[in-house]
Formats: sequence, structure tokens, C-alpha cells
Amino acid sequence: MATLKYSRQREAIKEYLSHTHDHPSADTIYMHIRQQYPNISLGTVYRNLNLLVEQGEIIKINCQDGSDRFDGNTDPHYHFLCKDCNNVLDLEMKSIDHINVIAGADFDGKIEGNVTFFYGLCPECNRQHEV
Repeated sequence: MATLKYSRQREAIKEYLSHTHDHPSADTIYMHIRQQYPNISLGTVYRNLNLLVEQGEIIKINCQDGSDRFDGNTDPHYHFLCKDCNNVLDLEMKSIDHINVIAGADFDGKIEGNVTFFYGLCPECNRQHEV
């Protein structure tokens, strides 16, 4: 794989994602990065996000509303997607990687991992529905 040329904008995107737990959209990232780099284009942000995903430096989360959110935390963890407000939250829980063994029990191929999302109502939407 070819070595990537250093990019201040790409580093700014990585830095922003490493310090937020909000799982922002590309538009949100663009608005934030634009404060530091006023001439950056939305296309540049998208290209850099896709490159960072390809390099395994960030995670792209495909949401049920068709939008993509991004996460700077590449450590194995699980996400909760709210079906009302489309908020994406990290779930603090023990690993369920044993499902790889369960999934592979009657499968002739090789299970190497999984992506698991949990859906429902976030705490705020749940409170609103209870009223």
C-alpha cells in the first residue's frame, strides 16, 4: 500500500473525531473543521473521511435513516441507534464476540468478526414517549 501524503485537514478531522463521542455526520464534521480551515470543501471532508475509514483509522456507521456517522474510537465496542432521533450512542457492555463461534457452528466458511448494532429509543426519546 502506498504511503499517504500528510494532510493538515485530515489530521484535523482525526483529532476532532478522537475528542468527540457524538458520532457526527460528515456535515457536522465539515462545519467544525471549517472553523479552523475556512477554505476546506465538503468534498475534501468526504474524501478524507472515506480514506480514514479505508485505512482503519475511524469507523463509519451506516444509520437506519440512510445517513453515515463517524467514530474515532476504533476499539471494539457496540453502538445503539435511536429510531426516533437517529442519535448514535456507545454502549458500555461486555464483549459478545462469542456469537462468532455460534454463527460459525453450522457454517463451512470462516467467521472473522461481526458488526452489531442495537436499535430502540435513546433515554431522552424514551422519556418523551412515557409522558
